[in-house]
Amino acid sequence: MEASKKEPLIITDKEQMRKWSRTMRSQGKSIGLVPTMGYLHQGHISLVKEALKLTNLTVVSIYVNPGQFAPSEDLSTYPSDFHGDISKLMSVPGGVDVVFHPHNLYEYENDTKRNKNDKGACKNLEGKGEVVSCLEESGMGHETWVRVEKLENGLCGKSRPVFFRGVATVVTKLFNIVEPDVAVFGKKDYQQWRIVQRMVRDLDFSIRIIGTEILRDNDGLAMSSRNVHLSAEERRKALSISRSLLGAKSSAENGHINCRELRDSVIQAVSEAGGRIDYAEIVDQESLQAVEEISSPVVFCIAAWFGKVRLIDNIEINL
Repeated sequence: MEASKKEPLIITDKEQMRKWSRTMRSQGKSIGLVPTMGYLHQGHISLVKEALKLTNLTVVSIYVNPGQFAPSEDLSTYPSDFHGDISKLMSVPGGVDVVFHPHNLYEYENDTKRNKNDKGACKNLEGKGEVVSCLEESGMGHETWVRVEKLENGLCGKSRPVFFRGVATVVTKLFNIVEPDVAVFGKKDYQQWRIVQRMVRDLDFSIRIIGTEILRDNDGLAMSSRNVHLSAEERRKALSISRSLLGAKSSAENGHINCRELRDSVIQAVSEAGGRIDYAEIVDQESLQAVEEISSPVVFCIAAWFGKVRLIDNIEINL
């Protein structure tokens, strides 16, 4: 099939975005949303293709959300290439209808606390006992947050305490602005996908949440916008993550269901390759609670540092 060169409408204003969606819905059209932070890769494109199958119209949001980054994290260095993103979206057969690319979703009329500093303005508040995001540190007046209290606690939530509060809040904002019928998320961010599912259920959003399988490069590394920061040597070493996860899944399918032993094997393999483990946990696919033995569907989730890059990956084990 020849690539479409359909040029998406680029909307930067949230009121214009909402008006477009409501106009389309009044014409009986269904809308799919793919939320992203930009620097798109083929994993993102796979989400877009899934959305195209499910709805009449597709919106891709591109917004690097300061509310999910702590001041010590990589907001200021998060990669971006907006023109490249548009080119990639135009190459998708069928094309996307709108790219929603707001400058600042936390800028409000009559907000006396506004600070127009860019995303590089975050300062490190570690040591002051404060758990804040870059959004709060920047002086914005936003103070309303959405929490999915149990699901956010483990896995990535342990080392990134502001992350899922920020994700749930910005996704809620995007849902309220775009008003989609369907939203598509990747399972690479497994905890995020489950948190959004639970939030939608608990708050009665009339939105269907779709999770798509992890897309990997030919060498097995899970696609991520942060992979660009890996050196060739770090990338080679990082392959230990996907290889050890596959090994653990194979062992479980062959009857080795003790989670401590499976975890230890993965931790050893990644550590010996030069990775610094953040966590490696085998958890129930729905509750994300750790299990001791595999007797029902679980997911093996891992986060590890290679150099200055934190990578996450996971594999479902359905016994």
